[in-house]
Amino acid sequence: MKIVETGFKGLLVIKPAIHTDSRGYFFESFNQGVFKKEGISFLPVQDNESKSVKGVIRGLHYQLKPFPQAKLIRVVTGKILDVALDIRKDSLTFGKWFGIELDSENKDQLLIPHGFAHGFSVLSDTAIIQYKCDNLYNSQYERGINLNDPSLDIYWKLGSTVPVISEKDLAQPLMSDAETNF
Repeated sequence: MKIVETGFKGLLVIKPAIHTDSRGYFFESFNQGVFKKEGISFLPVQDNESKSVKGVIRGLHYQLKPFPQAKLIRVVTGKILDVALDIRKDSLTFGKWFGIELDSENKDQLLIPHGFAHGFSVLSDTAIIQYKCDNLYNSQYERGINLNDPSLDIYWKLGSTVPVISEKDLAQPLMSDAETNF
């Protein structure tokens, strides 16, 4: 497993070692021992999975303290653009976002620490995404930032595909009006 820094403190790309042969492949999608050895504190307590069709954009979601969620994102089927937005007010990268294409072929993952909003767009016909969280979902602390906020200028890589976005996500506040406590 290779750990790659992104230029955002704590936001890491995880590149698993994939072992292939005539039967197929095998890889470790998570190994607490490797993370601990690398100085990464991430203890998942909840696994989530979503399936979406091409053009879906989900996000930008986060939970306030005391229930923030760090997430380890991976794509089981398909391809997405995964986006992490730094909402940590004291961070050098506050208000900036990082985007990476994740797919079921290269099996790269993104570890998103506390203090980031998360979203993704689906670039393939369908995509199944799994993510481990280090805190349980808590609807009272759930928040979001509008994924179309012009100050963020996120390019979701959908080209001519018409975006499919939930009413809830469209109604989220701009970053300048979002409630944060990081």
